[in-house]
This record gives sequence, C-alpha cells and structure tokens, in this order.
Amino acid sequence: MNNRPLVGIVMGSESDYEIMRKAGDMLDRFEIAYEMDVLSAHRSPKLVVKYAEEAVKKGLRVIIAGAGKAAHLAGVIAAHTTIPVVGVPISSDELKGMDALFSMVQMPAGIPVGTMALGSSGAKNAALFAAEIISLSDSKLFDKLLNYRNLLEEEVLAASERVKKASKEAK
Repeated sequence: MNNRPLVGIVMGSESDYEIMRKAGDMLDRFEIAYEMDVLSAHRSPKLVVKYAEEAVKKGLRVIIAGAGKAAHLAGVIAAHTTIPVVGVPISSDELKGMDALFSMVQMPAGIPVGTMALGSSGAKNAALFAAEIISLSDSKLFDKLLNYRNLLEEEVLAASERVKKASKEAK
C-alpha cells in the first residue's frame, strides 16, 4: 500500500467512527492509503476550512465526509476544495438520518457533494466510489475493482444455488 493518503475520511464526531471505519476497511481491501480525522462543521469550522484548503497540497484525490443531524461537514468541505467530496449521512435518534441525508443531497448548484446511502452501506459505497474515481488513472486498481465485481456476482450465484437447493428439499 502506498503510504501517502489518497483519500481523506472525516467525520463530524467520534461517535461516527464505527460507521466510517467501514469506509476505511473497504479502502484497505483495495490497498488505498487514507487518513481519518474528526472535524465538525459547527464546532471546529476553522479546522474544516483548513483541512479542505490543504487537501490538494497533501495529495488527496477524494474526501469522504460522514456526519449526522445537520450534517454540513461534506458541504462545507466541498465549498473550500475542488476535490470530489462524497457524503455519508449518519442516522441520529431524533430524525433517523433524514436530516443528514437532506442536508447532503440539497447542495446548491455549483458545490456538488456525491451522497451515498445512510450508515454502513453508505460508508462502504463511498469508499468504493472513491476507489472508482482513483482507478481512472490507476489500471491496477481498475482491475482490482473488476475482480471485486466478479466476486460479488459469484457470491450471488452461490446464494442462488443454496436457495434453489433448500427450496427443493423443502418440498
């Protein structure tokens, strides 16, 4: 794995770590170096702006930002960099993540945030999306992604066979 981070994974609070580590796990699978940090659009806005503005100099290619509730983290970062930003809305007790989802998908024209599904699935897909972006200039990574897709298909075919067999046995 290259030691220089290509992906930044940031989260609004430490409580988001269990979900956002799924993005890190997926990046590890593809041997993509990343960095992880806690930044709050509301509680540490100067740090968020600094992170976004320094991302290009650090060599980051994609930033994955997970946050719950008002979830402005991804949008604030996107406003301060042209690096692709992928948002992961995280569920909260109060509004079950709909607030976070809406704050990410309702970005004004000109400041895009690619938004994934809520929670762990979204974190995994954000990492896969980041890998796909990076693979446009990395043929080895592109091949790894193709192999991953083939593995997914094989898993579905195996599951189909198990279900067919169980269905026949149940009759």
